[in-house]
Amino acid sequence: MQKMSTDDGRNGLPEITLNVRDDSVAVQSVKTAGGADVDDSEQLNVLAKGSEKRSSVVKNASSRIRQVSSDLKRLTTFSKPKRQPLSRLDRSKPVATYALKGLKFISKTDGATPWADLEKRFDRLTAATNGLLPRSLFGECIGMNKESKEFAGELFNSLALRRNITGDSINKAQLKEFWDQISDQSFDSRLQTFFDMVDRDGDGRVTEDEVRKIISLSASANNLANIKKQADEYAAMIMEELDPENLGYIMIENLEMLLLQAQTHNVIGENRNLSEILNQKLKTTRSGNPIRRWYGDFRFFLLDNWQRCWVIVLWTAVMVALFTWKYIQYKNRAVYKVLGVCVCIAKGSAETLKLNMALILLPVCRNTITWLRNKTRLGVAVPFDDNLNFHKVIGVAISIGVGLHAISHLTCDFPRLIHATEEEYKPMEQFFGDQAKNYWHFVKEVEGYTGIIMLVLMMIAFTLATPWLRRNRLKLPLVLKKVTGFNAFWYTHHLFVIVYTLLIVHGIKLYLTKEWYKKTTWMYLAVPISIYACERLIRAFRSSGETVKILKAVNYPGNVLALHMSKPQGFTYKSGQYMFVKCAAVSPFEWHPFSITSAPGDDYLSVHIRSLGDWTGQLKTVFSEPLANGKSGLDGQGENPNYPKVLIDGPYGAPSQDYKKYDVVLLVGLGIGATPMISIVKDIVNNMKAKEEDVSALENGTLVQKNKSGPTSAYFYWVTREQGSFDWFKGIMNEAAEMDKNGIIEMHNYCTSVYEEGDARSALITMLQSLYHAKKGVDVVSDTRVKTHFAKPDWPEVYKHIALKHTGSRIGVFYCGAPAPTQKLKQLAHDFSHKTSTKFDFHKENF
Repeated sequence: MQKMSTDDGRNGLPEITLNVRDDSVAVQSVKTAGGADVDDSEQLNVLAKGSEKRSSVVKNASSRIRQVSSDLKRLTTFSKPKRQPLSRLDRSKPVATYALKGLKFISKTDGATPWADLEKRFDRLTAATNGLLPRSLFGECIGMNKESKEFAGELFNSLALRRNITGDSINKAQLKEFWDQISDQSFDSRLQTFFDMVDRDGDGRVTEDEVRKIISLSASANNLANIKKQADEYAAMIMEELDPENLGYIMIENLEMLLLQAQTHNVIGENRNLSEILNQKLKTTRSGNPIRRWYGDFRFFLLDNWQRCWVIVLWTAVMVALFTWKYIQYKNRAVYKVLGVCVCIAKGSAETLKLNMALILLPVCRNTITWLRNKTRLGVAVPFDDNLNFHKVIGVAISIGVGLHAISHLTCDFPRLIHATEEEYKPMEQFFGDQAKNYWHFVKEVEGYTGIIMLVLMMIAFTLATPWLRRNRLKLPLVLKKVTGFNAFWYTHHLFVIVYTLLIVHGIKLYLTKEWYKKTTWMYLAVPISIYACERLIRAFRSSGETVKILKAVNYPGNVLALHMSKPQGFTYKSGQYMFVKCAAVSPFEWHPFSITSAPGDDYLSVHIRSLGDWTGQLKTVFSEPLANGKSGLDGQGENPNYPKVLIDGPYGAPSQDYKKYDVVLLVGLGIGATPMISIVKDIVNNMKAKEEDVSALENGTLVQKNKSGPTSAYFYWVTREQGSFDWFKGIMNEAAEMDKNGIIEMHNYCTSVYEEGDARSALITMLQSLYHAKKGVDVVSDTRVKTHFAKPDWPEVYKHIALKHTGSRIGVFYCGAPAPTQKLKQLAHDFSHKTSTKFDFHKENF
């Protein structure tokens, strides 16, 4: 930037600021002798002010400007070597075409608001500021969220600088200019806008300090704390790459080249014709005939859910049969004349209650279910993975049965007995004794108070088991919050011991049945209670036989505690299974299930526990407290004798353990839901190591044949919102990337805190990521060898990619995580299975 003065002959020397670049000179600004700015249309008039021969003055002024420009360019040529012009980048390549869609300042999730809507927002935000929009509200006005406020502020600064706006507010006309520029669909325009943001002083060159600042800004907008801490290192690396001549700056051409290079790994190569055919197949074509449409939907539903359907149909049919049998039985007895239909409903619902109170124990007999799914072929027809869902369905049926039974007795049968005439009551005397005068007569009887106590206890247990209270999703007063949560659910659920005891007593002291062989409650319950009691004895014996030693405890970002413990002798398990953990320092009774994150071939057991509730929070606390020897429990330095005592029980079967049934698997984990998938990835890596050892043994002639069946291809998708989450399994991801020489495991990390690829707020992170991975082989977001994608996965594209790559195969889809994506992943599996030759079997983890 150079300045010169020109004598106007009358009013002193006006000041002209020139922008001198390598091959051009431009007038940046013109000021009068008094220092006032004038716009470009008035510059020559200022130079000619007071002159009678205007054309002559203009000619002389222009000549002097050109002369000074020539001198300044010559001086700058001697001061620094001239940068060689970059060769024109080929924008016709697929990678370039993909990249040219990027650098959007308004993403599809943040708006792309048309001007009419933006104008309304401007009017609302400036109602109290006399039509001036302050810089602090600029991001909100154009549709950016609160996390992008600082980014929006820098965008405002760059747009204002190019228009010589010096204040911190703009009017509507100026906002229209800003909007036209940032909503421009031209890539060159977006590139220039982005470059202007980086070029904070507006001199057309970007220095290392400016690169460092934009890296910090982008890291803040995307919640990437680790990148912000290393901004100095990354800025120096970018300058080293784009400024090899060490001139101290980079130009817009360099930035464009870096952007195009950054997109190379994002373009998935696939046959375009096959992709278009697949897209056509997946388009929903609804039949005009409603009967045919209904039949098609019903047929697909049965194909996907036939195991669940036959179990539910059988269970429902048995309940209907029992209810009908008891209803008809009591309708034909003398008691029907006094109590009417009410006694039939009460006894019919009581019979279904006996069945359901017996069945509800079986789905939580985890050892039995694990044995049945591992040792028998019943898993072909019985949906063991839905054990907890069936437990919940039976719980709802029990609540309905209890309601019918209690209401029929309390509001119908008992009032009729109290108000019956002496003649009407006489046949009832053999069952109820002397006629009751009020309700207290029935309450004080064994049949009455056992029923009432059971009703109260079951209401408490059922209420606290609802997900809103069990997971503390409701905003409750502090007093109520203390009596909700997982602890409250766990303890009240174990009131079932009292309930079952009272139920047996209640079933023995029946009013209308005196013969012992007709009192069938104990008959229904005998087998399930025996199985459940054996389960608890096995758990107690197994967990107390040998206490595990904590080898290492590590506290990771995201409130995750990793426990590495010794593997008890004889403890064998499959990847994807889970075990129960109890820590007496937190609670002497509670057991909590956690997926095993170590692989069967490892010489230790590990679990990763996220602090989401009261028990997990207290567990982290007891491992974090300073111990007697002055060390923290979370030192991660090996076995510590002062670690709290931990007991384990397991392993137990889970859907993910069946992954070896498929040649191709899609593993999806959300947040801490990646834990069972990591164990599978570890197991696949161990199998790869074993195969390498086999090759070596074969060369040495010492090969011993072993069974190492498993998937030939695996796709692992891990979606998390925090950058620090990738620290949880950094080691296994690096090991898998290094070992996978034959392309068996395709790993994809997604960080949802980062704006989608193509958004200007994540553009520099994308460039930095590509450059750093090319140089160091490490991803800047996950700090692993696995590159991280931004925002959420495009699940239809994921399924399409796998379907095209494995035409005609059966794919096992295993998901663990929050409920929200479940339906979409399941629906996609359904659509691809029925409309393509590739079949997807969907499985979801349930605890």
